[in-house]
Amino acid sequence: MSPRMYRMVFRTGYTFIKILHTGAAIIRRLAVLFTAKKYDLIFMQRECLPFGPPFMERLFHKWNIPTIFDYDDALFIFKSSTHNKLIDFIKRPQRLFEIFSLVDCVLTGNDYLKECASKYSTMARTFLVAEDTDKYNQKPEYKNNEMFTIGWLGSPSTEKYLHLITPVLQKICKKYPHVQVKVIGGGNFKAEGVPVVHVAWNLESEVEELHSFDIGIMPLPLEEWSKGKSGGKARTYMAVGLPAVCTAIGFNLELIDNERTGFLVTSENEWISVLSKLIEDPYLRKKVGTAARDFVIKKQSIHVLAPQLLEILQEVAGGR
Repeated sequence: MSPRMYRMVFRTGYTFIKILHTGAAIIRRLAVLFTAKKYDLIFMQRECLPFGPPFMERLFHKWNIPTIFDYDDALFIFKSSTHNKLIDFIKRPQRLFEIFSLVDCVLTGNDYLKECASKYSTMARTFLVAEDTDKYNQKPEYKNNEMFTIGWLGSPSTEKYLHLITPVLQKICKKYPHVQVKVIGGGNFKAEGVPVVHVAWNLESEVEELHSFDIGIMPLPLEEWSKGKSGGKARTYMAVGLPAVCTAIGFNLELIDNERTGFLVTSENEWISVLSKLIEDPYLRKKVGTAARDFVIKKQSIHVLAPQLLEILQEVAGGR
């Protein structure tokens, strides 16, 4: 996507302009075929094209070009589009299985995704998603200020999961009138009795906005799709030293040591209990947030994972 297309894709309407942007993006992607053979390795973070058969991946396989497919979401499970229902008619999630069989290596964000890929791939590996812990630095203060911020960082496509805990947020805001909810990257969430501040996501200001959070939250539905998540929101909160409160499902169970590096919750009562404790106790927030950041630095920082990725790239590129 071009930057203009990315800004447009999450808006309602503008169908004709979106079609033009999509056509231009397809042409740019197809142009890769003219230069593909000169590369030692092709690394794909998603499918080459978002719909249709994986014919580009078939060509790379036919041309004997080493390829890696990297994914950290259960892309093979159909999820209806939040913004454009027309997209639903051209989605074919099952084509992921063919891509798994065509590439030389599949890198997955967690073991659940690895198990799914292993049924079709001869080389599937779990490779944790890294955080730049130099950029995402420690939150400087843990105080009970006049305004207390429960924060959420994401995209318009996942903002809907905030509605899963609307009753929780309503009860918390009623109990603690100085609490607000800040949503970065969403734009639509609202709930009666909940003061909501919406902030557009921006790469340059992202860390500053994260530092304005007192707590980071990651609600997820209790369904198969959630097992494919790789803890992106939680890991980012942890990297800046925020206490993360997350639904106890999937990779979150591995990422978070409950009550030490974050909190795992399921029921409404658990959400309310944990949020209440954190709102009232700045020392607890600092203790858990500091432990969380230490964990990310040791296990999922780019300094730890980059050398491992380099080894994989060299192995796959040299395997032919």
